[in-house]
Amino acid sequence: MEENKELLENSEEVVSKNFIEQIIEKDIEEGHYDHIMTRFPPEPNGYLHIGHAKSILLNYGLAQKYGGKFNLRFDDTNPTKEKTEFVNSIKADVEWLGADFEDRLYFASDYFEYMYEGAIKLIKKGKAFVCDLSADEIREYRGSLTEPGKNSPYRDRSIEENLDLFERMKNGEFEDGSKVLRAKIDMSSPNINMRDPVIYRVARMTHHNTGDKWCIYPMYDFAHPIEDAIEGVTHSICTLEFEDHRPLYDWVVKELEYDQPPKQIEFAKLYLTNVVTGKRYIKKLVDDGIVDGWDDPRLVTISALRRRGFTPESIKNFVELCGVSKANSSVDYAMLEYCIREDLKLKKSRMMAILDPIKLIIDNYEDGKVEYLDADNNLENPELGKRQIPFSKELYIEREDFMEEPPKKYFRLFPGNEVRLMNAYFVKCTSFVKDENGVVTEVHCTYDPETKSGSGFEGRKVKGTIHWVSAKEAVPVEIRLYENIVDEEKGKLNEDGTLNLNPNSLTVLKNCYVEPNLAQAKPGDSFQFVRQGFFCVDTKDSTEDNLVFNRIVSLKSSFKIAK
Repeated sequence: MEENKELLENSEEVVSKNFIEQIIEKDIEEGHYDHIMTRFPPEPNGYLHIGHAKSILLNYGLAQKYGGKFNLRFDDTNPTKEKTEFVNSIKADVEWLGADFEDRLYFASDYFEYMYEGAIKLIKKGKAFVCDLSADEIREYRGSLTEPGKNSPYRDRSIEENLDLFERMKNGEFEDGSKVLRAKIDMSSPNINMRDPVIYRVARMTHHNTGDKWCIYPMYDFAHPIEDAIEGVTHSICTLEFEDHRPLYDWVVKELEYDQPPKQIEFAKLYLTNVVTGKRYIKKLVDDGIVDGWDDPRLVTISALRRRGFTPESIKNFVELCGVSKANSSVDYAMLEYCIREDLKLKKSRMMAILDPIKLIIDNYEDGKVEYLDADNNLENPELGKRQIPFSKELYIEREDFMEEPPKKYFRLFPGNEVRLMNAYFVKCTSFVKDENGVVTEVHCTYDPETKSGSGFEGRKVKGTIHWVSAKEAVPVEIRLYENIVDEEKGKLNEDGTLNLNPNSLTVLKNCYVEPNLAQAKPGDSFQFVRQGFFCVDTKDSTEDNLVFNRIVSLKSSFKIAK
């Protein structure tokens, strides 16, 4: 406790504390806890998304800041939707984000015996009873926001009868749904969650961790506070939808008489525009084959962001910019894109890639000659060094960099115009060739050998610079371009409740070329492609013989942040 106080006194604050930090520091100063412990408690029923990243980094960051510990705990109390696949994906995501849980990995199912004993304790205290009402009848008896509920006809069963029935529930003597264990609190409470909530149900389900050992399972609102208390969690930080559940959380830890009960604190969820975060919707996209899995780069699951090429640092920066508050709000997806651009712009080499190629032939360049030109990997970061790129008579350029009849202020190639080839020479367009459909297939030009990049053209100006790759040495690749999978401006949902999908969310370009320096790129490697954006080698589909690049983000941003 003294160490925590000293940490607070010696820390230099450069920004104001959020409300959670203020609560924790007050608890430390008043001596309520002799240590700080937080946890991230996902249910393993799907893959984590960007909103979960905020919770992970918040909980881990608080533990780090106050010299405490951080637990990763799976709230696996509902076997119907839980899979080992999801457990493994969540562990990988948390580790990738840098939240170190070391040997502090737990499962709610490890505590099933404690939860059962807790239920017995409540029955013996007269605080829980076995109820035979059906689920529909329980809802009917519960009342409404304006009307109080009414007591179950089974509420006054004796302690002995409840103990006997609950044990028989555990032993599998009753059908699924025929009996439940309910807390005995107050059916007239203004908080519906306190109207004798169900805390155990009969359910014959095979559990991913405990197999068929149990045929009764605790409800989340009963299990969660017990898990926190057993582990010694001090601050149980969750999102705002659990605010109305906090009285039940406090009731459970009080009635089970834990010496140092945890404190539940709620914060606002992270809502991101033009994305899909609901597990039900993501699962349907996966099941219907609209995306190629939970890690499809059009999604914002953490595994999808990782596959697309986002970095842990960019997500941490994004979460910090979003801040922590009690008020729900939405964040523009452009802010997340801003964060990855900021993270990559000084880290990555700027390479040349042609996405829509057209051949450029330099008529006065020697046939068969190949020369190697120096190029900076990143002009803004000289520490990334230089590389050499091959130059020859036949090149590929972007189709949009040539126009037969250009508009005003078009400074790229057109008949009679001269441009600079990046890191190479000045070239002047002399002619072009079309196929039988009128599509330009070749652009012909001449080059000036005295204009090699960096020398020989003092006083001579060109207004356009274009990038290129040498046709013979270029590496053919597949490139995938992404847009938001839904468009909220048109409405995220259709009238029938289905997602309003963007038909252009994925564009696959097959006949693309990159400079040969990228031939050895490995899955997960990322680069800036000149004028095109930041790209990452796909970790799922890319092979040595067929490189696949995902565009992480374009270079243009509509998002501005105050400095």
